[in-house]
Amino acid sequence: MNRSPASVWHRPTHFLAFGFGSGAVPWAPGTFGTLAAIPFYWLISELPLTWYLALVAVAFVWGVWICDKTSRDLGVHDHSGIVWDEFVGYWITMAAVPFSWEAALWGFIVFRIFDVFKPWPIRWADRRVAGGFGIMIDDVLAGIYAWSTMHLWLWLH
Repeated sequence: MNRSPASVWHRPTHFLAFGFGSGAVPWAPGTFGTLAAIPFYWLISELPLTWYLALVAVAFVWGVWICDKTSRDLGVHDHSGIVWDEFVGYWITMAAVPFSWEAALWGFIVFRIFDVFKPWPIRWADRRVAGGFGIMIDDVLAGIYAWSTMHLWLWLH
């Protein structure tokens, strides 16, 4: 466990990378970061799909920068408290999924499973891709896997 630095509360870039502070919890920060992404999904879920995807793309590009900057400032690649990648991964999971609390919960569970267990190529990317892009890409891939699972669930449901 990496202790959360005080800069999380004083530097806007760190505050965002730490998911508005949700990554500062002492245990399971990725889980708390994903939970913190749910209310934002609720707010953006009614956007037209094109706008939703554009917002997620901007959040990804921005995330590469804020995660890289925070990681370099802290001197720790992918500090456990950096959870902006969980936000983006969860939003990818929920793309084109109509909002309901049931769907939000299923998306949370499915995304966390893929993010924790990291099936190929997620684990490969997590270990071999550096910098802010490396911090973000494994969660993007987990989000794509979880998105596929969510749409299979919707199709069967």
